[in-house]
Amino acid sequence: MCNRYVAPTELEMERLFHIGRANPVPWPRTIFPRSPGPFIRRTREDAGYSRELVVGQWGLIPWFAKEPRLKYSTNNARSEELEAKATFRDPWKRGQRCVIPALTFDEPNWETGKNQWWTFRRADGAPWGLAGLWNIWTDRSTGEVHESYTMLTINADAHPLMSRMHKPDPKLPPDQQDKRSVIPLEASDWDQWLAGTTADARALLRLAPVDVFDARPAEESA
Repeated sequence: MCNRYVAPTELEMERLFHIGRANPVPWPRTIFPRSPGPFIRRTREDAGYSRELVVGQWGLIPWFAKEPRLKYSTNNARSEELEAKATFRDPWKRGQRCVIPALTFDEPNWETGKNQWWTFRRADGAPWGLAGLWNIWTDRSTGEVHESYTMLTINADAHPLMSRMHKPDPKLPPDQQDKRSVIPLEASDWDQWLAGTTADARALLRLAPVDVFDARPAEESA
C-alpha cells in the first residue's frame, strides 16, 4: 500500500495526457495521505470523451461522510473489495475511475528487520499512471464541494518484487501475507480504464511485470 509519492508538474501532465492548460489548485510535489494531489479523469462536462486534470484530497471522501477529514484511511482501496466496501462501492459502480500520475512512489522494505524506504520508478523513465477512483462530496452545512481520490491496490504475495515490501506478519505463512501493490496502467490502457465498461476496467486490475520497475533503496535513488 502506497503512502507517499511524487507528482509531476502541471506542464509534464499536460504533455503526458494531452490535456489543455487547466490552472487547477496547486499541489505539493510529494503527496501524502489527506494532502491535495492531481488526478486525471474522463471530463464530466463532455458528452463525448476527453480527459481533464483535477486536484483533490488523496483519501476518498464517501457520500456518507460527516466531514471531509476522515478519522480512517481511504487513500488506498483493495481492488478485490471494491464492490463490497461501502466507501468505494458507488464510485466503482458509477465508473468514477481515474489515473494518478506519479514520477515515483515509495514503499517500506523490512528485510533487514527495520524499515528501509524503497523508491519505485518506471524502467523506461516515463511517469507512472496508477489506477484510482474519484468522488465528489458536498458539505451540507457550507455547500463546499470537495474532490477526492483513492489509489487501488492488488494482492502481491506471488510477485517477486512487490512481495518484498511492507512489514511481514509473523503469524501468517509467506504465501498468505496479503502484501499489496499499486496497479500501474500502461498509457495504451488509459482510455479503456477511464471510458470502458466495468468489465473492461476489471481486466486491467493486475500486477505489473517485474521488468516495468526500477526499484532501489531511497538513498541510492536520490
